[in-house]
Amino acid sequence: MTEIEIGRGKRGRRAYSFDDIAVVPSRRTRDPEEVSVSWQIDAYHFDIPVIAAPMDSVMSPQTAITLGKLGGLPVLDLEGLWTRYEDPEPFLEEIVGLEPAKATARMQQIYAEEIKPDLISERLRELRQAGVTVAGALSPQRTQQHWKTVVDAGCDLFVIRGTTVSAEHVSSRAEPLNLKRFIYELDVPVIVGGAASYTAALHLMRTGAAGVLVGFGGGAAHTTRRTLGIHAPMASAIADVAAARRDYLDESGGRYVHVIADGGVGTSGDIVKAIACGSDAVMLGAALARAADAPGAGFHWGPEAHHGELPRGERVEVGATGSLEEILFGPGRVADGTSNIIGALRRAMATTGYSDVKEFQRVEVVVAPYQQA
Repeated sequence: MTEIEIGRGKRGRRAYSFDDIAVVPSRRTRDPEEVSVSWQIDAYHFDIPVIAAPMDSVMSPQTAITLGKLGGLPVLDLEGLWTRYEDPEPFLEEIVGLEPAKATARMQQIYAEEIKPDLISERLRELRQAGVTVAGALSPQRTQQHWKTVVDAGCDLFVIRGTTVSAEHVSSRAEPLNLKRFIYELDVPVIVGGAASYTAALHLMRTGAAGVLVGFGGGAAHTTRRTLGIHAPMASAIADVAAARRDYLDESGGRYVHVIADGGVGTSGDIVKAIACGSDAVMLGAALARAADAPGAGFHWGPEAHHGELPRGERVEVGATGSLEEILFGPGRVADGTSNIIGALRRAMATTGYSDVKEFQRVEVVVAPYQQA
């Protein structure tokens, strides 16, 4: 791959974001009704390739149940307010009403409350009783502490999610999580990430993960690029990880690891491009936080926003586009890619002549930077 000279002592390769690329129609078209957008990971089948990001502004037990019944995969943040407080509603209302200048400091105080194992069990039990697929997320730092509680509660899918996760974490202060041993000994499928490069993703695939989250600091509520100077343009990151999936498929003798875009997927057009670059499904945060029935009530924030030592995110206002069902399936009331996102995905696939998500990964893509009028 051609590298660009940044200066005499440093070179770098050109990477592309979703805004830099576009999907090209083929000679064949088909009816949108004849397109399948279903997706399956391990034994679990979903009608739509949408995973809810484990963020308090996006998922409560009730919205998780709603999304599950609409055909998506809800993931509950097991380090969020719902596992720290018996009744988190007053704190959610307080966060929504905070002045921007005071939001981070107050959120740090609210999230300083200890995580309660009995509340982890209770929240997951609510999902199981509703009959939806049960998935919960922990950071790598908390996984060793709470994994047994999660599994005992009847979790179907376990998500280990951080800003970035590696299979070779080095620490002199504490024994790091041995991902390969942990996943091997666990009885449930594990989705792990984020990863943003070919090598990092390949190492995660070798641990036995069922899926790898792709993304690093690209979400609407992240300030990772501004804070740490780290960023991975999503189109290139997904394509790199998809290449790792292909090579690992050969290396392992046929084991398929799902690639899930996580971060920077804010509109239906971004979802289309994420799948075109090789993603099997997308994890949505801000896109679902715009639901009128989302816990954030028009605001969105992630765990990075209340980090106790170095916040790398912020609470942002995303507004309300419609109900969760309208955001997913319409009818759309706006033309900005924030409503009827599944309808838009179907139409893009139909316009380019592809019949299912896996097939759509082969669609032609061009570099065509988007210029805002």
